[in-house]
Amino acid sequence: MIQNARVLKEDWVPQELKHREGQLQNLSAHLKPVAHDLGPATVMITGPSGTGKTTIAKYIVRQLEQEVLGIRWGYVNAISNTSMTSIVYSLVRDAGRANDLREKGTPRSLMFDRLRDMDDHFVAIVDEVNVLDDEKTIQALWQIPNVTLVLICIDEDDFFAGLDSTVASRVRGAAKVSLERYHHDQLVDILWSRINAGLASGVVDEDAVETIADIAAGDARHAITLLRRAVRDVVERDDEKLTVGNVRPIREEAREEIHERHVDTLGTHQRHLYEIIKDAGEIGASELHERYEKRAGDPRVKSTRRKYLQSLEHYELVSSSGTGRGTKYRFNSP
Repeated sequence: MIQNARVLKEDWVPQELKHREGQLQNLSAHLKPVAHDLGPATVMITGPSGTGKTTIAKYIVRQLEQEVLGIRWGYVNAISNTSMTSIVYSLVRDAGRANDLREKGTPRSLMFDRLRDMDDHFVAIVDEVNVLDDEKTIQALWQIPNVTLVLICIDEDDFFAGLDSTVASRVRGAAKVSLERYHHDQLVDILWSRINAGLASGVVDEDAVETIADIAAGDARHAITLLRRAVRDVVERDDEKLTVGNVRPIREEAREEIHERHVDTLGTHQRHLYEIIKDAGEIGASELHERYEKRAGDPRVKSTRRKYLQSLEHYELVSSSGTGRGTKYRFNSP
């Protein structure tokens, strides 16, 4: 049944991205100055979870690398690497310039010099940029003449709300690429492209694909997780065909997998906040901050914690109600 298992993974980047043609053209146009050696650019990609932000960024930058000599690129997710040191180290490593460096103990200035001294132009994709510990990370990167920034976040307003005015002014001038949730028919089309690339012909029922698209409600990541889980169910049952009967039983498993995947990406301090809320079930903001400060060895300032809490809400790990000191946070069971 399975001919290419990689196709069923969320991070697989297909040769052709469906239903993002306009956004791909937009992003490609914004990065053209890099291709013609006309200097760096800054691009911001925004949109809900599961809309393909990371995928289109990697897709276009890989194309650029193949078509233009002297281009390198790197990717880092700030939800796992929140500090300036971990961000720049990850990028230097992707640039192939960190073989003799260690993340801990190496001066940041040396890491930045490694990027600055490259002969190639470097495109830095910074995902979940809204949860960076230090917004000066962005400033430090854009000051390097041969570095182009591609910044990714879910909510542009949340990101700008916590920025220093100087940084905000620069980022507001960045080129924007906005993504929205997929329509039902678009999601069905995306699922069929994965099925045709990864599974044998005729082994998936059309109603099953329609059901997966209904459940995923515009979220491609959720849809692909459901598809992979359903395929696994078919294999384990030794069924001949994937039907609606294979989809419905695995809905909860798929939700749990997505929940755990988000938890696995959390950095130390986001995880502290998440676990406190999970253990409590529901907790007021003041008590949450008090428990966090007792648990964390080097607690982050409250403005940074609020960014972390927003990111937990964006990924539906927790939810909140109320405002200010009256805010309450609740754990969202998968």
